Amino acid sequence: MDILLTSNNLLFLAFVLADLGLAVLVFRFFGKEGLYVLVVASVIVANIQVTKTVVLFGLTATLGNVLYGSTFFATDVLSEVYGKREARRSVWFGFVAMGLVVVWMLFGLGFVPGPEDLAHDSLATVFGLMPRVAAGSLIAYLVAQHHDILAFHFWKARTRGRFLWLRNCASTMVSQAIDSALFCFIALWGLYDTSTWLEILATTYILKWVVALLDTPFVYLAVRLHPPGRPEPSGDGAFPKEVA
Repeated sequence: MDILLTSNNLLFLAFVLADLGLAVLVFRFFGKEGLYVLVVASVIVANIQVTKTVVLFGLTATLGNVLYGSTFFATDVLSEVYGKREARRSVWFGFVAMGLVVVWMLFGLGFVPGPEDLAHDSLATVFGLMPRVAAGSLIAYLVAQHHDILAFHFWKARTRGRFLWLRNCASTMVSQAIDSALFCFIALWGLYDTSTWLEILATTYILKWVVALLDTPFVYLAVRLHPPGRPEPSGDGAFPKEVA
């Protein structure tokens, strides 16, 4: 019981709930544009946070899992309310934003710091790993997110628009397994010994799985609290006519 109540574990759970709650508010007040912003911010910050390792529930893990997990929340809500096209747009917005950050920071690190500089070494530590981390993240992100959108609509069609919880969980949990495997292999293989790498792979997926599980009621809430001007949802969170 004590291991579950450590500060890191409690902070992780608080972070998940706060992040998803804010995502719902962003969607309620700004609609799909708000979720585009959420995806861009989450992808960028998640790729910075992932360079930090922590101990969660007794296992070594990287940060970034919470924010990265919320991008699946965003694409699922966009898929449900607006259709495939808008969900895919959000994925490409995140991809382009992260690519720009990598290019900009490579130029920034190339400048010779001045004698009074206080930030270069810290920036080099964080962003020096970013090209490889970003490559792994972006490849995994594109593959996993496009799988998530396809799987979401596959289950939506198979269940005739019912069981929003099923398509949210089934699409996201498989997609995150794909994402975790690709990211950890491309970005982290060789940086850690094998046992630590496998532990990071396992915890990366488990934590994303937890986020996917916890985000289900927030997906329902976001769909029900859709911005004004959208059609009322019918059935189990499915709109009568999908805009896609």
